[in-house]
Amino acid sequence: MITLDGKTALVTGSGTGIGRAVASRFAVEGARVVIADRDADAAARVAAELGPTARAVTMDISDEKTVEDAFAELDRDGWTPDVVVANAGVQLFGHDAKAADLDLDVWRRTVDINLTGTFLTVKHAVRAMLRRDAALGDGGSAVGGSSTGATPRGGSIILTGSPTGLNGEGADFTAYSATKAAIHGLARTVAAAYARDNIRVNTVVPAYTETTLVTTISDDPESRAAIIGRIPLGRAGSPRDVEGIMVYLASDDGAFATGSLFTVDGGMATL
Repeated sequence: MITLDGKTALVTGSGTGIGRAVASRFAVEGARVVIADRDADAAARVAAELGPTARAVTMDISDEKTVEDAFAELDRDGWTPDVVVANAGVQLFGHDAKAADLDLDVWRRTVDINLTGTFLTVKHAVRAMLRRDAALGDGGSAVGGSSTGATPRGGSIILTGSPTGLNGEGADFTAYSATKAAIHGLARTVAAAYARDNIRVNTVVPAYTETTLVTTISDDPESRAAIIGRIPLGRAGSPRDVEGIMVYLASDDGAFATGSLFTVDGGMATL
């Protein structure tokens, strides 16, 4: 049975949507959970709902200082994450567009949050894991770093991707699609760089998943029917559909999985 007992997990963008669902499932599976969101009130509400094994941190992933400060606070309090889900992002409906029609400010805002924000989350997650393992090694812990000769404790970093970064699904969303494609590449690069430190990095690619991020589609019957018509299983995804693969990758059962891309898309990748 998969369990996250003894692990600490941080999920960005977990005040709502997929992030909230994943964080809640992690808590059910035994993890301590850090609810990280730029909306401090939303993060606090979710943490309160999950109880004493959860805490909230305010994190604007596009602002490196808030990311660095959040990880430093967790380090000081003994909450260094073993698992980090870089989930936060934006899709600017009504602004993102085909390349010739795309405003530069929309491009920059999307890149700042989706790509740079994911990079900053990954950067400081890796630093925190390496610091913790170095400290364990210096202290002679059996689970610690290289001075003991043991395998580093490492950790699992999971990025949220998108079919728009793999195919032409996002033809009208140039900025969003480009950032998601870049995120897929970032995961492979970081996975290769830190494999010997036992830090695993994978990407989960949900299909169209109905959350507050996509109300522009879900509230429009014609648009919703069109996108669901491209999903072989014949329905929209829900945040719950993504939880299981996230738990697997966060757990020790996923210890040999790194640099990989896991699609949870109702069969869209088969088309």
